[in-house]
Amino acid sequence: MFFYNQFKTVLLLGSLSGLFLFMGNLLGGSSGLFIAAIMAVIMNFFAYFFSDKMVLRMYQAKPLDRKKYDWIYEIVHDLARDLKIPMPKLWLVENKMANAFATGRNPQNASVAVTTGILEILDKKELRGVLAHELSHVKNRDILVSTIAAVLATAIGYVATMFRFSAIASNQDDKRRNPLTILLASILVPIAASLIQLAISRSREYLADESGAECCKDPLALASALEKLHNHIPYASLNNNDVGKASTAPLFIVHPFAGSGWTALFSTHPPVAERIARLRAMYNQKK
Repeated sequence: MFFYNQFKTVLLLGSLSGLFLFMGNLLGGSSGLFIAAIMAVIMNFFAYFFSDKMVLRMYQAKPLDRKKYDWIYEIVHDLARDLKIPMPKLWLVENKMANAFATGRNPQNASVAVTTGILEILDKKELRGVLAHELSHVKNRDILVSTIAAVLATAIGYVATMFRFSAIASNQDDKRRNPLTILLASILVPIAASLIQLAISRSREYLADESGAECCKDPLALASALEKLHNHIPYASLNNNDVGKASTAPLFIVHPFAGSGWTALFSTHPPVAERIARLRAMYNQKK
C-alpha cells in the first residue's frame, strides 16, 4: 500500500503538470507554454520558502513551552529519532478546535503545531499516534508535495481566467483559436485540476496514516485519536479566527469542514471511517 500511494502521487502530480502545460500551450503556443512554466516556478518559490511562516502567523502559534510540555518534546524526540529526521520546532495554537498540523519546506525546517483543544481530549498514546502521523508528513515531504499541487492548481485557475478573456476577445479573423474550445477548456480543465489536487491530498493522508502507525507501533492508538477528533469537530464553534479556515484546513490531521455523502468527493481528506478501518486492518495483520 505504501508504494501504491507513492506511485499514485507521482502519477497524479504528472497529470496536474500536464494539464498546466496543456493550458499554457493552448493559450499561446510555445510562448504561452514558457510563460506558464515561469509562472509555476515563481509561485512554487514563494510557497516553498514562506508558506510555513504565513500559516504559523495566521494562527498566532507560539513556541510550545518546553517546561510545561516536556513530555511532548520527549515523544516527538523519540519519534523523530525512529524516523531518522531532525527534531522539528513545536508550536501551540490556543484554540479549542482539537487538531494538529505539520508545515515546513523540508525535514530540516519543519514545524509541528498542536491546538490546546487536542491536548484536552487525547491521552498520551493517542497524541503520540497523531504526532507520528504529522512527523510522517515531514518524513514523506508531503508539505512540499501538497504545496506544489496547490500552486499548480491555482496557476491553472489563473490561466483559465485568461482563457475566458481570450474567448471573449476572439473574433472570426483569429483563425488560430476556436472560442468554444477555449471556453470549454477554461471551465473543464480547472475542475479536473482541482479533483487531481484533492486526490493527491487524500493519497498523502493515507500514506501518513500508514507510516505514522508503523512509527508509533500502535495503529489502534491513531485510529482512536482520529475517531475522537472527528467526533469532536461538530461541537467546536467555527468562526473566521478558528482553526477551520478553508484555505489552510487541509493541513490538519482531520479536516474541520469534511463533508459527507457526495460532498466528501471534494474533500482534501479521506473519510475518517475509511482511515480508521485501514488502521484496524493494519493492526489485525500484525497480530
